[in-house]
Amino acid sequence: MSGHSKWSKIKRKKGVNDARRSANFTKLANAISLAARGGSDPDTNFKLKMAIDKAKSNSLPKDNIDRAIKRGTGEIEGQQIEELTYEGYGPEGVAIIVEIVTDNKNRSSQEVKHILSKYGGKLAGPGSVMWQFDYKGVVTLELDKLDDDTQLLLIDAGAEDIKTDGGITLITQTDNLNILKNKVVELKLPLIDHILEYVPKETVKPTNENSLLKLFDELDECDDVNNFFSNADL
Repeated sequence: MSGHSKWSKIKRKKGVNDARRSANFTKLANAISLAARGGSDPDTNFKLKMAIDKAKSNSLPKDNIDRAIKRGTGEIEGQQIEELTYEGYGPEGVAIIVEIVTDNKNRSSQEVKHILSKYGGKLAGPGSVMWQFDYKGVVTLELDKLDDDTQLLLIDAGAEDIKTDGGITLITQTDNLNILKNKVVELKLPLIDHILEYVPKETVKPTNENSLLKLFDELDECDDVNNFFSNADL
C-alpha cells in the first residue's frame, strides 16, 4: 500500500485543537463544493458521496455540508475552488503525490514547495513520479484477517487484491469502488474508509523514517492539502 495509507493509520486522530479542527472543516467543505460541480445528488455523483461520507465521519455539521453543496452548484456565492495535483520527491528520493483543493493555487504551490524543500525534497514536473503509481479504488477494513468465503465474495465484487498489513486493504478499479464498498457494508465488515488513491507499483524503505513522518505531518496540517500519497514503506 501507499505510504500515505500506512501513515493515515498511525497519525494522530484525537486531541485535535480547535484551530486545527476548524482547518479540517474547511478542507472537508472545500472537497464537497468541488465534488458538487458534478451534480448535487450524492446518489448519482459518487465523488460527492465520498466527500460527504468523509465529512460526516469527521463530524462536519449538516448545515456546513448543505452550504458546501450549494456553493459548489452555484446556488450561493463563494470563493472559486480549484483542484490541483502536485508531484514531487521527499527525502531519499521518496515519490510523493499531493492533491490540493484551494482558492489560491499560487499560495498552495509555495506552501507545498516549502514543506518538501524543508526536508530535502522538491517539487517535480508533471509525470515525473506519476508513472510509479496506479490510480485505484481502495477500501480499508478494521480487521486482521478474512475467512476464505468472505474473500471470495469480495473478489466476486471486484477486489483485485487483498492486502494484510495492520488491517485489511482491498484494491479495485476506480469505477468499481462503490460496488465493492456496498458489498463490504452488506457483509457487515468494519469499514474504515473508501477512497480513490494513488497506489505505488513498488515501495521503497527509507533509512530515516522520522524525517519523512515529519514531512507527512506538515502536509497533513497544510490547509490546502486534501490528500497525499507516497511510495514509502513505513
